[in-house]
Amino acid sequence: MRILGIDPGYGRTGYGVIDVYGNRLQAAEYGLIETDAALPMERRLQQIYDALRDIIARTSPERLALEQLFFNRNVTTAIAVGQARGVILLAGVQAGLSCAEYTPMQVKQSIVGYGKAEKQQIQEMVKIFLNLAQVPKPDDVADALAIAITDAHMFSFQTSLEMRAKKRGTTS
Repeated sequence: MRILGIDPGYGRTGYGVIDVYGNRLQAAEYGLIETDAALPMERRLQQIYDALRDIIARTSPERLALEQLFFNRNVTTAIAVGQARGVILLAGVQAGLSCAEYTPMQVKQSIVGYGKAEKQQIQEMVKIFLNLAQVPKPDDVADALAIAITDAHMFSFQTSLEMRAKKRGTTS
């Protein structure tokens, strides 16, 4: 299975594509989508959408996982990131991808086992999970890979629950 993880933003959107082989995870591609701050918001959203469509066409993921919006202070930033998330979800749905969203706490728990883990801990675990020589940079890219890893863990867990329910003759 191939998963595209996204750390959404309107200035910088991190992305990471991973392959899942049973219990083994492997990074296929990762990077950053950057938009031109001099452009109006609608053009920046178009840049994100176009770049994401190219990434999806090039890497052929089956699933799209992204971070849920979590802001407690700056409403203007939250709205702009929400708009970026909207075009990201649209690109995924138009490509026929299954989509999942995870809170920052869910990502931290999945990657480190602790919901209040520090960013450096998450980055180091991403490096270990994917057997990378170094921590992916910038942070947005490492976060996107962490989101993809979280989706791999959650999808595997959900699939195993469904299989157990079928064996018992019940459905979840």
